[in-house]
Formats: sequence, C-alpha cells, structure tokens
Amino acid sequence: MPFPVERPRRLRQSTAMRRLVGETGLEPRQLVLPLFVKEGATEPIPLSSMPGVVQHTRESLRKAAHEAVEAGVGGLMLFGIPMAKDAIGSAGSAPDGVVQRALRDVVAEVGDATVVMSDLCLDEFTDHGHCGVLAPDGSVDNDATLARYAEMALAQANAGAHALGLSGMMDGQVGFVRAALDDAGRTDVVILAYATKYASAFYGPFREAVESSLVGDRRAYQMDLANGREALREVALDVAEGADIVMVKPAMAYLDVLRRVRDAVQIPVAAYQVSGEYSMIEAAAANGWVDRDRVILETLLSIRRAGADIVLTYWASEVARRLR
Repeated sequence: MPFPVERPRRLRQSTAMRRLVGETGLEPRQLVLPLFVKEGATEPIPLSSMPGVVQHTRESLRKAAHEAVEAGVGGLMLFGIPMAKDAIGSAGSAPDGVVQRALRDVVAEVGDATVVMSDLCLDEFTDHGHCGVLAPDGSVDNDATLARYAEMALAQANAGAHALGLSGMMDGQVGFVRAALDDAGRTDVVILAYATKYASAFYGPFREAVESSLVGDRRAYQMDLANGREALREVALDVAEGADIVMVKPAMAYLDVLRRVRDAVQIPVAAYQVSGEYSMIEAAAANGWVDRDRVILETLLSIRRAGADIVLTYWASEVARRLR
C-alpha cells in the first residue's frame, strides 16, 4: 500500500474549518489606541502624514475614548502637545498640564471600562525635543532625567492614569519611577516599559503629531537598529526593576526581536505598530496598491503571531469594530 499523500489543505478548505483550527487570534481587548490631545485646540486637527488621525481637543478626545470603549478596545495611550515648552519640560509634570487634564477627562468619561495609559517622556514638552534633561555639553543627563520622570509619574498617577508608558530609554528609569510611585503609596499603578525602543526612521509621522522640536537624533539613548541581544538585556533589566509589561517598538520591522522577548519573559509583552508603519499602509491603499482592510489585519496578526499580547495601533477602534 503506497504511503498516503499528506493533505494539509484539508484544514484550509472552508472559512469554518480555517476558523476552527486557526492558531493565532486577534481580539479587541488586545488592542490599545494611541490618542493625541493638543492644548488649546478648538477643533480636531487632521495630521497630513497620518490620514484618519487627529490632534484632539479635550471634547473630541472624550468622544474618541467613549467610542473606543464601545468598540471593546483594551486600552488608550495618551500623548499631549503643550502650548509652551522649556528646557526641562515643565508642562509634563504640571498638575494642569495637557496630559494631566486629558487623563482626568478620559477617566471621568470611561472610568475603569478600559485601561487608561499615558506616555511618560519629556520629548513632547522640551524645547530641544530630547527625551531628557540636557547636560551643559548638550548630551542627555540620565540621572537628572530620572528625577523629572518621577515627578511626571506622580502627576500622571494623581490625574488618574492606570498605567504609565515609560518611553525615554534612560538607564534605571523603571526602578526609579517604581520606587517613587511606591513611596507615594501608588503601588497600584502599572508600569509599561518601552524596554526595546529602537532609534527608528519609522517615527517620522509621529514627530508631526506631537510637533516635535527635535534637532539631531536620539541614537545615544534609543537602541541601535542592528542589535538583538542587547534588546534582551534591556528587557531583563526592566523586569528586574519592576516593569509589569514590556514593549518592543517599532513592531513590524522588529518581529524577530519581539519573538525573542516573548520567549524570554513571563510577563505581558506589548508591541507598538508605529506611525510610519501606519502611514505606509494608508498611502499604499490610497494609491490602490494594496487591499487596505486585509493588509491591516495581516500586519496585526503578524505582530500577535510573533508573540505580542498587546498591540498599540492607530487602527485599534476601527479594527475592534470589525472584529466584533
């Protein structure tokens, strides 16, 4: 009797069969929607490089948060654009700063129906655009920056943030902020550490979104594009310092790193499908070169398949509605 021919296609022959045996799922609860709010804005401001994304007013932010919750999105990540910037990013920790007001607004709107997160970094608030305080020689002063991060953490926690997204890539940032929160009795606040944030060219449209003042680059503190083992070192340090969730950023160009991180830790792993990844797909779809809806889902599934438990994506609300 001849050896039977393998027939893996049997498991692909119908939609119902493919759904039954599918290995990787995508659910609304796994998606986090990044949102930009601009201080003093009187109407939403569309971003030319990110079709469909806006700088929100306080009112439109509340509406977008409500719609995201209705769609079943798992979390919201807030970024603020202040009216005034200075050398130390004072607005980042001011009780009435744009992010703190936005947090109070969103928490008042949605409560505990989703996880309200805030980006904790100085780059949106400094007049030089770097993620930290500058030393006299123009370099980023790591330890002086940690003190500012602690101040920001307490301000955001007191404004209602459920989770803080530490994105500055300073050495020791997780441990320093965790200690500050714990000393203030805020042991309940989650730390989402941008543990492996690469010095990527895919952040270009984001710079428009937050009206970045950056001159130069951030390669002295964000990760070298060529390094994978270093990513595991950064992750291990953040976990040891008390991170509750670790993140890989960007997502699509670093799926190999994401897989290695997932295999290395026992805590949740997030990945950020960043602005450039979003804009490339939107541009290709606008030119009729790709099937927009299919490509969006394909890329999100690739990020999940590589190991992400949580995906930050500007399509979060749209995709969540499609999945329900």
